Amino acid sequence: MNVNEITEAEMPAVASLEMEDKKTYEADYEVKAAEPVHALTSGEEEVAQHDLQLKQGEVEDLEAKIDAFSLQRATTVTEHLIEMHRYDHNFPRAALDRMEEFINDPDVLANPDKHVELIREVKLECILSLENSPYLEVRANVDPTDDPTMPCFTVRVWIIGSIFCAAGSFIDTLFGYRNPPVYVSANVGQLLAYPAGKFLQKVLPDWRFKLFGREHSLNPGKFNQKEHMLITIMCSVSFSAPYTNYIVPAQAMPVFFNEKFAFNRGYQYLNTLGTNFVGYGLAGLTRKFLVYPSVAIWPATLNTLGLIKAFHTETNEPVKGPFGRIYRASREKAFLILFAAMFCYYFFPGFIFQALSVFSWITWIAPNNPDLDTVTGFFGGLGLNPWPTFDWNNLTVWLNPLTIPTFAIMNQFIGILLGALMTLAVYYSNAWNTGYLPINGNSAYDNTGNPYNVSAILDSNNQFQDSLYQQYSQAWLSAGYIMSYIWYFALYSATFTFVIIFQGRNLVVGARSMIRAAKKRLGRTVADEGDIDELSEDIHYRLMKQNYKEVPEWQYLIVLLISMVIGMVGVGIYPTNTSPVVLIFGIIMPLIVIIPCGLIQAITGMPVPLNVLAEFIGGALVQGNANGLMYFKTYGYIAVYQALYFANDLKLAHYIKIPPRHTFYAQLWATLIYCMVSASIFNFAMGFPDACTPDAAFRFTCPNQRTFFTAAIFWGTLSPKRLFGPDKRYNLMLLGFPLGFLLVIVYWLLVKKFPRSERLRQMHPVMIAAGPSTWGSPYNMSYFIGNVYITWLSFQYVRKHYLAFWAKYNYVLAAAFPAGIAISAVVIFFALEIPGGGLAIDWWGNNVVALGCEGNGGCPRLTTLPDVGYFGGAPGTFN
Repeated sequence: MNVNEITEAEMPAVASLEMEDKKTYEADYEVKAAEPVHALTSGEEEVAQHDLQLKQGEVEDLEAKIDAFSLQRATTVTEHLIEMHRYDHNFPRAALDRMEEFINDPDVLANPDKHVELIREVKLECILSLENSPYLEVRANVDPTDDPTMPCFTVRVWIIGSIFCAAGSFIDTLFGYRNPPVYVSANVGQLLAYPAGKFLQKVLPDWRFKLFGREHSLNPGKFNQKEHMLITIMCSVSFSAPYTNYIVPAQAMPVFFNEKFAFNRGYQYLNTLGTNFVGYGLAGLTRKFLVYPSVAIWPATLNTLGLIKAFHTETNEPVKGPFGRIYRASREKAFLILFAAMFCYYFFPGFIFQALSVFSWITWIAPNNPDLDTVTGFFGGLGLNPWPTFDWNNLTVWLNPLTIPTFAIMNQFIGILLGALMTLAVYYSNAWNTGYLPINGNSAYDNTGNPYNVSAILDSNNQFQDSLYQQYSQAWLSAGYIMSYIWYFALYSATFTFVIIFQGRNLVVGARSMIRAAKKRLGRTVADEGDIDELSEDIHYRLMKQNYKEVPEWQYLIVLLISMVIGMVGVGIYPTNTSPVVLIFGIIMPLIVIIPCGLIQAITGMPVPLNVLAEFIGGALVQGNANGLMYFKTYGYIAVYQALYFANDLKLAHYIKIPPRHTFYAQLWATLIYCMVSASIFNFAMGFPDACTPDAAFRFTCPNQRTFFTAAIFWGTLSPKRLFGPDKRYNLMLLGFPLGFLLVIVYWLLVKKFPRSERLRQMHPVMIAAGPSTWGSPYNMSYFIGNVYITWLSFQYVRKHYLAFWAKYNYVLAAAFPAGIAISAVVIFFALEIPGGGLAIDWWGNNVVALGCEGNGGCPRLTTLPDVGYFGGAPGTFN
């Protein structure tokens, strides 16, 4: 027996539910009063499969119910579907066209016998949307069924999850101080959880015990997909380094702010707990907007689901694929083959032949040519190279190309190309003196073109001194960095405008759902909204609601409030020179932006990074206070990032049908382990000889912590007012905000004028803005162009020509390659780069990547400074 087993006392309630389901089914399908629909010819059947993106087995299952689905019911459901998916980029256009034809042609209802094919297609789509998912990506990885008796929160989960959480937190936090850092991703935890679970399945005895009034077992039987996913969610929470891994060293280390209070364990624990649990509280409050709706498919989660299905599916259907072959390999076998192949292959771009990773072959023709490197360079330029890498890892900086929809990839590609042209125009016109700097550098520079020396404007107490600033230099930005910031500003305004105009319905439905839930808890009567509820909240949510108790919003709210208090105490009782009120302002920002940004991520698979907005607003609010900026940025940016990460995990649990309370407890426990282990390591890591200096032992030079420190000075101490204020030299960059607004408005007007244009439907102004911002300095087209090829091959060729093959293997491949790379990278690091001072292969294939301008991170176009020895304003005249 397990925590999910139905007890004898619960049987009457279950029987009642089953009776209600039967009544609902009979009402929905009007079994006795249904109109028969004649069978289609084979050609018509193929058209229906193409329009609705159905596999053969799915067609057969749906057709068994089609005659019982009344025409009146189909009309009602179709109207709701059109309203829901009119601006849904993931919904099949052909299906939407057929539904609009069905609704707009009065002859369909008047003479149904003349429109047999159309009626059948529409009914198929209605049943599909009610009983499964209208998205093939979801159906390929998730089953619309649930077994509530399946063990879930078992002793195995507690043991494996806790050990993995502690190990992942330890490795990622400790080696986050190293250059280069080493991170163990959640993919590794998900992969290792399967053999670990199988091992405990074999060795643990079936000992039973009672806890909280329930009987549990050390070994409840077969290690199943719910256990596996719950461990994966725990790994997802903890396999990273907390943001305090940057804050604490930046404050504590002598080479940075040298604030001794940051070595205090209490300070470290309080702020680590506060910053991480805030995100979790926010995630739970947004479930009705970001988790339950059917349109929130979270494409980036699908490879995780693909791996779970590969290991736990019991069916293995042969599928027709490329080269005229029938493929019979199971998903598990395919995963293991692909995983092993990538594990072996990554030794070449990752260690043996690193030029395969950075295949900047055009710059090898003339390594010291600055113009050639400016346009085509991988490290030093804009990366306009048609084939820049043979390394899958370089493509997955921000996304997995096998999971992100084509429209999201292609719109970002357009944006990156547009941003590159704008960057070249700025650079070659020497606007803002960018010609004296590398085109795509992501650092601040002084007026001689050297990296900005932050220590030159600080006194002995690491406080900003205007007199030193006047003697030294203003801060200058590269052309690529300027363009990246312009498009970041455009991204933020475009996101809000787009969500209000095109996702307004989802906002209203989510808000209405929250209000109805609140009324129910207050004992008030709530009207049944039938079709709207069924379609807005997908089949997976209905199964969850039927079988399990939900976690009420007030519990998430308590987590949010407690974590806020912990964080405010952590700031207020130590000499941070910062008011705890900064945290409140910092949390207000996530409350405003989390739903718009979350909707974009849930639909496109692409996040909307808020670090620039947090730095911009925080720097303006706490001008001259670097600590204040760090706290605001943490709660304004990281809280949203973590909340959406938690929401992503809640969607995974939603798809696999893990009881919500089990997910709630598992995430809380994993977060607690993550916080305590990570915070316990800070002083140990900072205690290494010469830590955070160029001479640090084990290369613990703190590269990310140094970047964080520089950003704190740049945005907190110098503040945005010195850069973007009235009459300041970078003031024009603020035009990015109206640019994003205008992009969406122009797109909206075009859609209104040409409502049936497929090309317009595939455009997405937010993704256009996301291209040159997310993939801007220090990234470029070289990191992205491979995604275009792979996504186009997968979604536009394989999916269209070999649908069943794509549905079976695409997400298995998406899971196998990152897992193979992750394990290979760990082996390379610990087996080859660490022992005996490290092993390296000294040959052309590894050295060519560092030749000429590429090795210097780019060469400036203007190498001769003006006669005065600097560019820009004269010292002493800086405002």
